[in-house]
Parts: sequence; structure tokens; C-alpha cells
Amino acid sequence: MSRADYPTPSKRLSYPDDEKVHTWLPMLLEAYYITDKGIAEGIRLMEKRGNRLACAKGCSACCITHRSIPAYPIELVGITWYATEKLMGPLRGELKKRLRAHQKGDPCLFLINGACSIHRMRPMACRQFNVFNKVCDAGEDAYYTRREDVLTPIRKYTEQAFLATMPFYGIQSKAERKRIVKKGLMHTMAKDMHQLSWDALATKMTEYDLTHHA
Repeated sequence: MSRADYPTPSKRLSYPDDEKVHTWLPMLLEAYYITDKGIAEGIRLMEKRGNRLACAKGCSACCITHRSIPAYPIELVGITWYATEKLMGPLRGELKKRLRAHQKGDPCLFLINGACSIHRMRPMACRQFNVFNKVCDAGEDAYYTRREDVLTPIRKYTEQAFLATMPFYGIQSKAERKRIVKKGLMHTMAKDMHQLSWDALATKMTEYDLTHHA
């Protein structure tokens, strides 16, 4: 994904009506806003060192090769909401088919026609994975083949993003939030998207269609 494909770092994704209904949504959007700012800063630093961003619109190598895609509970809630209430048109029907048919080892089920169908709500892990200097070869996971060409997220932005989501997990104490983030304890909550059963989401999407488009 090229830098132009990210939301402008100064602009946060916004769903005003939905944010009034879903208390978790402003937290998640704030976390993604912070994450995207960190990515933009990281890319600038890499480019200042003479590196060239290889990821570009239309490239889906990591969506195909990565056999583990971590997502946190609040992110899974966000994906479910977005797929159910915001994804429309032909992509919706195709995604429901993929949700039913997904098998372990398949490419990311949200990859449709070479593009991410939930791009706005893709997890932090996807947002942060950027490769420099050379487009990935077929089947290559650059994190393991040439780690030096893969963006290392700036820690302060990642920590701030996690802090923004802590109230979702019922953690109200600022001191406790900071302790959990500093020690990396929130990583124990991450789920591998490839290992999850997605039938329930397909069912939820169908039920939403029957209720809202009957």
C-alpha cells in the first residue's frame, strides 16, 4: 500500500452516527488514526535513509503469503460491524461466500479480486506491514527473508494506539493501562484470523440483510 492510500495522518476516519451508537468505535478509530500517523512517520524515516516503499495499490502479496494475521478483540468487533453494516454491493455477496468456505491455510478471506474488502478497518498488523526497496516475490514473506526491508513500527505510536483501546477491555485505571501496554500483556488477547471460524459473521450479514432490505 502506498503512502497515498492511507488516510491523511491529520484526518481520522469518522462515522458520526455509528460512533454515537457503538461506544467502542471511537476508541478503535482513534487507535487506527494513531497507528496510521506512526506508519506515515516510519515511512518518512525509512525514505530519509534512502529506502523506497515497494508496497503499492494493487499488491496483495502479504494478504496471500501470511499464514498468521493477529487481530485484537476490539478489531474483530470492528471488522464484524464493518462487514455487516458498511460493506455493500457485489463485494458483500462474495465475502459471504468466502466466509463460509474459508479453510485454514487459505489466503486472507477478506482479499477479494486482489484488494482488501475491509481496507478501512483492517487490523493494526496489516496497517503496519510495509516493505521497502523490492516488491515481494511470489510466496515470499519479507519479514523472514529480508527483515531489514520491513518497516519496524515506531513504539510510541503503537503504545498510544493500544492505550486508546484499553477502556474496551474494562481497564479504567490509567496506571493499569500503561502497565499492560508497557509489558505487552495485550498481545495475549490477539487471535489469529486464519484460525477463527467465520460462519457466524456470514450468518450475521444475512440476518442484517433480511432485516434492513426486506
